[in-house]
Amino acid sequence: MPRSSDELTELAATVLQPGFTGTTAPDWVRRMLADGLGGVALFARNVESPAQVAALTAQLRAERPEVIVAIDEEAGDVTRFESRQGSSRPGNLALGAIDDPALTEAVARDLGRDLAHAGITFDYAPDVDVNSNPRNPIIGVRAFGADPTLVARHSAAFVTGLQSAGVAACAKHFPGHGDTAVDSHHAVPLIDRGRAELESVELVPFRAAVAAGVQAVMTGHLLVPAYDAELPATLSARILTGLLREELGYDGLIVTDGIEMQGVARAYGLAGATVRAIAAGADAICVGGDHADEGDAIALRDAIVAAVRSGELPEARLRDAAARVRRLAAWTTETQTRTGARAVADALSIGAVAASVVGLDAARRAVRVTGAENMLPLNRAAHVVEFAPPRNIAIGAETPWGLGAPLHDLLPGTTSVRLSEDDLGGLAEPEGRVLAGLADRPLVLVVRDLHRHPWVATAVARTLAVCPSAVVVEMGLPEQVTGAVHLATYGATRACGQAAAEIIAGTSIPATPQPVAA
Repeated sequence: MPRSSDELTELAATVLQPGFTGTTAPDWVRRMLADGLGGVALFARNVESPAQVAALTAQLRAERPEVIVAIDEEAGDVTRFESRQGSSRPGNLALGAIDDPALTEAVARDLGRDLAHAGITFDYAPDVDVNSNPRNPIIGVRAFGADPTLVARHSAAFVTGLQSAGVAACAKHFPGHGDTAVDSHHAVPLIDRGRAELESVELVPFRAAVAAGVQAVMTGHLLVPAYDAELPATLSARILTGLLREELGYDGLIVTDGIEMQGVARAYGLAGATVRAIAAGADAICVGGDHADEGDAIALRDAIVAAVRSGELPEARLRDAAARVRRLAAWTTETQTRTGARAVADALSIGAVAASVVGLDAARRAVRVTGAENMLPLNRAAHVVEFAPPRNIAIGAETPWGLGAPLHDLLPGTTSVRLSEDDLGGLAEPEGRVLAGLADRPLVLVVRDLHRHPWVATAVARTLAVCPSAVVVEMGLPEQVTGAVHLATYGATRACGQAAAEIIAGTSIPATPQPVAA
């Protein structure tokens, strides 16, 4: 039995990483930190500027010096730290396309310094999924690629770079979210592979991340019948304890993906999924998407306490989980103190973070040009049409993307319009809407995952039939190359847009054209 009710409550609070609203620490978060809360998770709603984040994290440390401050910052299309401007780095797929692990390590180190100077200690990155299904609706450009060995070497490089700056890396989404056509925010994806195939594909990058010393692994809400035909990975002892701990030999922190996601919450509820995840081997519970208030955090803490008292959750398992959380917190504190990042954060001396120089260089190196290069540069104002696919909940709706703004800066007078499926749906001749406002300017068509959105493919094909000289820029997976001249940026970050705009405007030299991998 636990020594005291207070001790058990503190242990339960230690394993939680709740989110909250606002750009300062709410009173309830500060109270819970004083009572043992182990960490918090930051999202775009908590970020205005680096200086503001530094002030926020200082508030948190004032209550608990070793608090884990986590953020979901992949430095690509999924960005929270730069959500207001778009990431100044190109993201995983672009880094995989370049295939220079030293560059990947440098980009991750650069990111880690920015995060550490703002007082962030834990990053839910990198995404080490092998994107073997190009129709995957949730991974895509977030992965380094579809080749397990390529993903493995860049996963290890990212982990090394990020952790050298004192920010704990987190390999996700175990045991692999790449071969799915379902988003676990909404349902439970099925990974229907045998053990041998999982070993040769999905598990390869996770083994590399473990070998690189990754401090954390995030679970995926995935049903993997080869290991457990009933429970999703987040709730499966066979996967978290048997596979990750015992077979892969991993001894660091295991954190869940958002516990409120429907992949686990629909069947088990928040409290039920939380208790089952810890019992299965998870050490920390991420909860913060749509559940970001004191009531939810206290309810989960109390559910953990009740589960221990009822015998549903062994006390020893909770103690083990809390110990791993504290071990990670101690590692980040010691490492950031040694690097000097903690002194920067404590002094609130961080200013505006300049656009990443190494990030923009990487974005420039990633762009691939296919087709009639003599059609570039345009050298005059253009008309840009951006086709906006449905919102990807992982990326968020608030992050700016596209080519209109950077191309306007380089070619003054450039105009732009963004069209959704609702704008074009049902039109017999969507090209008419696309070409509206073109006047006598060159046309640039910007797409994201053209191969996944039939309405975009139709509109682009019909437009190219009328205007074959249009430049097509793919800012997602370049699975379908079309147009007389085609640019692939391998991501839709601010840096990717800038790199493509420079090529179109003629202010930089494009990389040597390379065929897009089949």
